[in-house]
Amino acid sequence: MKNTFQGKVVVVTGATSGIGRAAAAEFAKRGARVISVARRPSEQFESVCADVTDEAQVEAAVGEIIRRCGRIDVLVNNAGGGISGAIEDTPPAEAERLMQLNFFGAFRFVRAVLPHMRAQGSGTIVNVSSVAAEFAIPFQAFYSASKAALSSLSDALRIEVAPFGIGVGAVLPGDVRTQFTASRKKETDSAVYAARAARAVEAMERDERGGMSPEQVARAIVRAAGKKHPPVCKVVGGKYRLFVLLKRILPARLVNALLGKMYG
Repeated sequence: MKNTFQGKVVVVTGATSGIGRAAAAEFAKRGARVISVARRPSEQFESVCADVTDEAQVEAAVGEIIRRCGRIDVLVNNAGGGISGAIEDTPPAEAERLMQLNFFGAFRFVRAVLPHMRAQGSGTIVNVSSVAAEFAIPFQAFYSASKAALSSLSDALRIEVAPFGIGVGAVLPGDVRTQFTASRKKETDSAVYAARAARAVEAMERDERGGMSPEQVARAIVRAAGKKHPPVCKVVGGKYRLFVLLKRILPARLVNALLGKMYG
């Protein structure tokens, strides 16, 4: 296995479980000094505790990593969560909470690390988005919206920081077998939506339980981080790449109708 990260400092948010933990392990196997950032310490990796939704904690975490390591070569924005339920039945505070975690959490870390990457003249940022960024899934609208926002941020950021020797990429996994399924917050849907929402969530969770391993996604993240020019949109999983290709070929109305058949 090519050891492309020997001596590199790699920061992974949400590295205590699932995709984040698998990615941290893959980087460590390739010689990186891995720093886990999460609300609780990692049992496997060097840790800095921080809540990505708290700006002061994010800035303090990045400052501590710089104090310890002197640099940050790779940032993997992986921390995230999900909610399900009808749009009408979702309290605005819950939608905002998810955006704070999935989108603004990554944004805060980007802002905190960029001055250091610019000063060293190099760095790579990999944002873990989702195939849901490409498909607005009914009864999972706010998760889809948060990941679409993260993908858009990645696209714009890539152009803005390219002159400083900093690469930016987005990795979009399909269904993955992790604790994410069990930890998804479910809103209490009104009688208007309850039956359809329950069927949609059941279908989503069945797909997730039968999905790819977090290690498969981790390898895609590491490959993206190892490139001088990380992929703009790396979809993980053969069938999901096909779905995204078809989405770009087929009329939008047809794609929307097919999603309705699957989850509506």
